[in-house]
Amino acid sequence: MSPATGAVTDALRELHSRYAGAGEGELADYIPQLALADPGAFGLALVSMDGHRYSTGDAGVPFTIQSVSKPFVYALALSLLGLDEVSRWVNAEPSGEAFNAISLERGTGRPANAMVNAGAIVTTALIPDTPVAPRFGRILDCLSRFAGRRLDVDEEVYASEAATGDRNRALAYLIRSTGPLPVDPVAAVETYFRQCSVRVTALDLAAMAATLAHGGVHPLTGDRVVAEPVAAQVLAVMATCGMYDASGDWLLRVGLPAKSGVSGGVIAAGPARFGLAAYSPLLDRTGTSVRGRLAIGTLSERLGLHLMHNPALAGSTVTLVTTAGGPPGGPEAGSGRGGVAVAAAQGALDFTAAERVLYALDEAGTGRTGAVVLDLVRVTDIDTVARAMLRSGLARLAADGRPTAVADPDGRLVEPGEEAGATRSFASREEAVARCAATASSW
Repeated sequence: MSPATGAVTDALRELHSRYAGAGEGELADYIPQLALADPGAFGLALVSMDGHRYSTGDAGVPFTIQSVSKPFVYALALSLLGLDEVSRWVNAEPSGEAFNAISLERGTGRPANAMVNAGAIVTTALIPDTPVAPRFGRILDCLSRFAGRRLDVDEEVYASEAATGDRNRALAYLIRSTGPLPVDPVAAVETYFRQCSVRVTALDLAAMAATLAHGGVHPLTGDRVVAEPVAAQVLAVMATCGMYDASGDWLLRVGLPAKSGVSGGVIAAGPARFGLAAYSPLLDRTGTSVRGRLAIGTLSERLGLHLMHNPALAGSTVTLVTTAGGPPGGPEAGSGRGGVAVAAAQGALDFTAAERVLYALDEAGTGRTGAVVLDLVRVTDIDTVARAMLRSGLARLAADGRPTAVADPDGRLVEPGEEAGATRSFASREEAVARCAATASSW
């Protein structure tokens, strides 16, 4: 982990430490195989729009995706059939009821939305099934592209779901009795069970959420998984329906499109900002991970991630990554032998912008030993979260033995009541570079 970008990981680690001891909640014992999960498992992961990955705890532990699959299969149905056709079969209204409730529209029999089980079963049934492209093969390919790697099925969980899934079968037959189920109920539910049994990690889920947040483009692979309008439609339904009968309270308090699953996975997406995921199998009454809900809610509040908050101005946050006193990318770049690495930013900086700047600081000094200057001359505003992140990143670099300085003529990194110069700030980039170069040459 690099010194500067460690500031983001530090935030995840602090939340992991804070909530790892939260012991309330229950395992999903109505699916016997899920009741065997480690109740102490807890992982957090975040993927930025630039494809930077951060994680802590059990973020690499595999578990089954369960209901977190629903938004992605909904995205597949929208991509193949279009919004109007999908909406003929599945509504997009909050149900205000539990995930396995009988939420069917009076008069038409349409499920309330694609995030509850009834709607998800219909959505799964809408995926075309042909000898060349079987329905589940399409679904697995879609989930794998969202994750950025080939996923597989946990056959033991699938068998456990199939053995105990009579309520879902009853839902399918009830929907079929009203008309709007385009395939045989048995086939629809068996495919749905297999879809829920696909194996993922929290890092996979963070990448999947980030793909939706990135307008359908995977931020690590560059693969366009779905069109931008489809990603926006899915995020809209996640925002209003993704947390079942707690969706309104979640949107009010956390303010991020999200989806939970009974294996303990939770995803949240910050459009054009990040994908976030948590894994912990102890569930609250709504079937949501207790630790995941606490961690994501606290992170949103602490970092100002609520969707309705006024975001930083769009545009290029990092305008320059180069070396002063040597050619950009040359042999002296970031080496401390005649070159001072410089990362310049502009505009208003929030959490997402600060993460990008921190990554640029690391990229500017590829040798990991040289002097670094952060140029904030063209920055118009820094919110409280971004200020704390940048100060933490610079402190880490300094603790790692690298001379640091900031071109900050307006004192935007200075905390209220702090003495001027506490952050080694200078009026211009040239002055900051000169001071860093002098410090480096005295090693």
